[in-house]
Amino acid sequence: MNEELKQIGLRLKGLRDAMELSKEEFAASCDIPLADYIEYEAGKKDFSISLLKRIATQYNVDITTLMFDEEPRMNSYALTRKEKGLEIKRVEDYQYQALASGFANRKADIFVVTVQPKSDDTPIHLSSHSGQEFNLVVKGRLLIHINGKDLILEKGDSLYFDPSLPHGMKALDGKPVKFLAVII
Repeated sequence: MNEELKQIGLRLKGLRDAMELSKEEFAASCDIPLADYIEYEAGKKDFSISLLKRIATQYNVDITTLMFDEEPRMNSYALTRKEKGLEIKRVEDYQYQALASGFANRKADIFVVTVQPKSDDTPIHLSSHSGQEFNLVVKGRLLIHINGKDLILEKGDSLYFDPSLPHGMKALDGKPVKFLAVII
């Protein structure tokens, strides 16, 4: 079991306990199937950023707190030096580096995301969440599947979209891809 997933599961349990909710009530409030929520809380199932954002929004907590167990403290600016953002590697395929995690009450969550390549026949995991999203490819080529359409983004290409539409991504050419993700 991935230790980072286990730690996030413990933070989810802590939030649920603080809200004095049963697993059933918490899962229902965030529109998560109970069996999935039980696995998330146990750290046995991978989650999407969209799921954590949905929980953070529902309970008015910062996504940084759920992901990294860090409370944002800055309110005038938050400086993140090159490759020094808080990191989480959910699974072998996705690594997130938070770029604005220290700024309290921010309007957007900003990450550098690195996606490792998979075999061509591996299905793309789709997710959806509220808000708006912006992705800018900085290295490699990325296939983004959004609402039934496949888009290929190359270095320098960007996409701004409605993330309530089912979407997912995949690194192309057997090489890792790195992109900037802004989630509003």
